[in-house]
Amino acid sequence: MISNIRIFQSNHMDPYYNLAVEQYLMEHVEPGCCVLYLWQNHNTVVIGRNQNAWKECRTTLLAQEGGHLARRLSGGGAVFHDLGNLNFTFLVPSADYDVQRQLSVICRACRDMGVPVEASGRNDILVEGRKFSGNAFYQSGGHAYHHGTLLVHVDMDRLGRYLSPSKAKLETKGVASVRSRVVNLRDYVPELTCPEMAQRMETAFEAVYGASVERLSQENLDSTAIEALQQRNASWEWLYGTKTPFTFTCEDRFDWGDLQLQLFTEEGVIRQAKIYSDAMDWSFVPQLEHALTGCRFSLRAMQDRLRGEIGPEDICRDFFRMLEEQEI
Repeated sequence: MISNIRIFQSNHMDPYYNLAVEQYLMEHVEPGCCVLYLWQNHNTVVIGRNQNAWKECRTTLLAQEGGHLARRLSGGGAVFHDLGNLNFTFLVPSADYDVQRQLSVICRACRDMGVPVEASGRNDILVEGRKFSGNAFYQSGGHAYHHGTLLVHVDMDRLGRYLSPSKAKLETKGVASVRSRVVNLRDYVPELTCPEMAQRMETAFEAVYGASVERLSQENLDSTAIEALQQRNASWEWLYGTKTPFTFTCEDRFDWGDLQLQLFTEEGVIRQAKIYSDAMDWSFVPQLEHALTGCRFSLRAMQDRLRGEIGPEDICRDFFRMLEEQEI
């Protein structure tokens, strides 16, 4: 039974740090306590624990525009975070986990502003049928959390650009995001800001749990433990090294002939490459297959590996362009 409530608000915008703090708070939440964690990420796509990064996000475009890809512990679909979005996490012992009570904090905060919100069957929160809050859940070691987004004034153009499926053809057993119609709360409360939304969440938190919040500060956290989690969160192995195998295919027609590329990938590494072509000069085919095998599945890694390995200049130029057009 929850007897005390606490709140911690991060002043960092780094997704790898913020997700590390989230995990740390979950692992250290005390019996009888519920912690509300509020945080924001700058220009970030966050994917679910079992998702394929390349299938969910235009990873190269995101990186080129200074964005970040992050992977969370919980399941669910890919989401976009910017400073027009406020993230929340409820952290409790598993025995005290109550998703309806937690969702009611969000609903109360919004209804107090006059926004007619409702929780949907998919654990989303909607206003007039459009989603402004997607939720996901995680449990481990007797502790649990429930987290999600609150779209206040998110850049919808960026959201759509990064989360739209790329041209690459990926066949995978990973979990694909469900695309939903989304809406900003500012469409209903024109002057709403994220700091104001955070304050309304705190007020609703106290009302729903019938207690006054105790504020946690940076000094309450173990910086060494968080740094270790942060490094894990930012690592290539965590972001891209999923054990879920997938197949990537693309093809094009050039002046010198047809070409089809098929890559069998596991843990983010190309395990086997197959090239099919009707080109007269076929000698580049085994060169490509050999060079790509064992390479990380990323545009830059493949370009670095192949540079100088493909024979004819026109084939090299066209092959690189074909890869770039896949928006991996």
